[in-house]
Amino acid sequence: MIARVLQHYWRYSRGLTLGAQGVVLDADNRVLLIRHTYRPGWHFPGGGVEKGETVEDALRRELREEAGVELESPPQLFAIYANHRLFPNDHIALFVVRTWRQPHVPDANAEIAEQVMAPWDALPEGAAPPVRERMLEIRGLRAPAAHWSRP
Repeated sequence: MIARVLQHYWRYSRGLTLGAQGVVLDADNRVLLIRHTYRPGWHFPGGGVEKGETVEDALRRELREEAGVELESPPQLFAIYANHRLFPNDHIALFVVRTWRQPHVPDANAEIAEQVMAPWDALPEGAAPPVRERMLEIRGLRAPAAHWSRP
């Protein structure tokens, strides 16, 4: 409920919103996915870029908070997507993260219900459609789209 109220506030108070999400891959090409408590499905970890943050700073913060992941080298910017279905003028910067460590897996909390490492070519049931689309793009099976979700 609070998230929806904040989303409406941000929609009308900001000219543009920007998010950062990370496709965290391990050596076996498994991808880290999280399940939120407030929306259905499996998603990449990430969130909004706050005032005074760079996109990479926001990604580092969100990965640490949501998944306990610490980057060991700079992430690779894969693409920037328009996400107008959620907010007018919302954009998502998607990074691929290949060198990382996870000193601990955070316990479930009010925001994150659980996380999973899934093979990138066999995503779990309930993986959000944009997650499935992005994995095809990252695997080189489809060109990157302009929009996060199909309009």
